[in-house]
Amino acid sequence: MKKMTGLLLFSALAFGLGACGPGEGTTTGKTNTKNKNDYDLLVWEDQDKKGGIEEAVKQFEEENDVKIKVVEKAYAGQVEDLRLDGPAGTGADVITIPADQIGTAVTEGLLAKLDIDAATQELYTEAAMQSQIVDGNVYGLPKAVETQILYYNKALVAEADLPTTTDEWFDFSKEMLTNNQYGLLALWDQLYYAQGIMSGYGGYVFGQEADGTFNSADIGLANQGAVEAGEYIQEFYQSGVFPTGIIGEQGINVLDSLFTEGKAAAVISGPWNLTPYKEAGIDYGVKELPLLSNGEHMGSFIGVKSYNVSSYSKNTELAQKFVEFITNAENSAVRYEKTLEVPAVISLADNPLIQESESALAVSKQSQFAKLTPGITAMNAVWEPTDAALQTIATGKGKPSEVLPQAVEQIKASIAASSN
Repeated sequence: MKKMTGLLLFSALAFGLGACGPGEGTTTGKTNTKNKNDYDLLVWEDQDKKGGIEEAVKQFEEENDVKIKVVEKAYAGQVEDLRLDGPAGTGADVITIPADQIGTAVTEGLLAKLDIDAATQELYTEAAMQSQIVDGNVYGLPKAVETQILYYNKALVAEADLPTTTDEWFDFSKEMLTNNQYGLLALWDQLYYAQGIMSGYGGYVFGQEADGTFNSADIGLANQGAVEAGEYIQEFYQSGVFPTGIIGEQGINVLDSLFTEGKAAAVISGPWNLTPYKEAGIDYGVKELPLLSNGEHMGSFIGVKSYNVSSYSKNTELAQKFVEFITNAENSAVRYEKTLEVPAVISLADNPLIQESESALAVSKQSQFAKLTPGITAMNAVWEPTDAALQTIATGKGKPSEVLPQAVEQIKASIAASSN
């Protein structure tokens, strides 16, 4: 996570369908699947993102005399779907998933190794490409990068008056409460968002070795910095500037509703809300996240979306060819224009579409202070215990110095159990 050089260079300007097991039925090239299924490749695209690749799919079909079927599915659930549909012979040849699921998918044998040459790998930012490599093998190519940004309602706070630190936002939020409105809202009872506070104080999920690999034995979620961050987070909830409704499973819906109803001046969210907030009629601006009380910049996780090939595919060679084609610079630029998902292709840093985009610049500026979400299997043990600890902190039912160490012990036990 700490070796972000390649990503920052880009981000400073701007993730035969027969019933066979993993690794089986991996004949290359075209097969007779078209006769059986009326298509050569089944592609699972992200929800509401099919339009971003329609032109490229048609071009690929024409150039290779093949038929591609594209089905939209929520990208976070595609690995789970493949576990069931792969063995049943109904799974996709190509899927799109978040990079932090790749480690688990590889461990389970769900993804095919790809033979991607060095020149192709160098098309993408360093961290984005690194997220696709497990034990020296490439398992996909990055399609997009995203991180958290600050949305602000121009009707409630002008850009010139925007607080620049979390302390200033705290004071501003207290003033807004007197008008039955909220200032800044964030989901700091969840690690995905709270990491932005914790990293600024010195907390971290897993340490990293010199080569960038994560060390699951080195967990920094209860060190002195993490505890200090927890205490700072608790102030926002206990003071009332964060409503109790944004704690827990429905928190994200409450946060979005308060902003789209014009009751919150600012929220911390991601690029996925660019269109929904606009469609809600909110005249908003976007910025990178503010400074913390200690002067450090608020951090965030960088997420990478990728295209990966199923190990159950009978057309792995064609599937890899499609993945390389759909993620090249030309098609990535078109996809960005239609979906606003910031591409991971280095050369697109100078693309006017990106340079002139307020949202892309906000993502890119924030990415300078962001860290790659760990993609190793051990990450599965982190989310639930940490979120539970943060919710205990948010509700005031426990001290950070007590609940965070407990969460780390749960994480360690879960990792140990899964390795046996």
